[in-house]
Amino acid sequence: MIESSSDADAEMSPGKARELKRLEKELEDTTLQELKELKRLEMGQRELKRLEKELENIRALGDESSVNAEAVAGDLTHWKGYLKGPDATPYEGGFFVLDITIPSEYPYNPPKIKFETKIWHPNVSSETGCICLDVLGKEWSPALSIRTALLSIQALLSAPEPSEPQDAEVANMYTGNREEFDQTAKFWTESFAQAPTGVDERVSQIVDMGFTAEQAEQALNANGGDVSAAIGSLLG
Repeated sequence: MIESSSDADAEMSPGKARELKRLEKELEDTTLQELKELKRLEMGQRELKRLEKELENIRALGDESSVNAEAVAGDLTHWKGYLKGPDATPYEGGFFVLDITIPSEYPYNPPKIKFETKIWHPNVSSETGCICLDVLGKEWSPALSIRTALLSIQALLSAPEPSEPQDAEVANMYTGNREEFDQTAKFWTESFAQAPTGVDERVSQIVDMGFTAEQAEQALNANGGDVSAAIGSLLG
């Protein structure tokens, strides 16, 4: 009599179960790495050079810039974006992280950008972080850059467009009860868009890329507090 798969699973020893999980994780990691390499091969050398130059230009602006970005683990097709909440808005004092996926057709097609940090805004989904902004769609031009896209998103925080909402509930509050909207947006900023307690913003930015706080602090100390240089040293 042939055992059912459920019977076989039930009789699997703990050691074999652990080994199976390890192999599954190794396969998953390998597949992800292969997918990244395929994405790089799909993108031409000229486009990759452009992305390297864009990243270099962003780093050159230093930590004083209100927007910043870094490639994730050296992958030029996947970046993290960072922007500061504009003054005199409910987002003032906030530190927002965005996920940036760069398609193989870039710069002829726009980057795909969404908020990782939760934010209460008419043009951003409060659930998924997706952004409704013309410059990320029909108004995109190859003459634009990822930095200009981030600046456009930052400008959107100062001047929402409730007539073209991504989140109808937020847009209705914005147009119907502005005071309640401002209070809610400020509460979300204070709740979700702050660097972890006791951790410098620069450390938080590096930790978001997958490094430990200790690694981040050591790299910052070794590079005079410069985030871009610290990240560069960690990436080797």
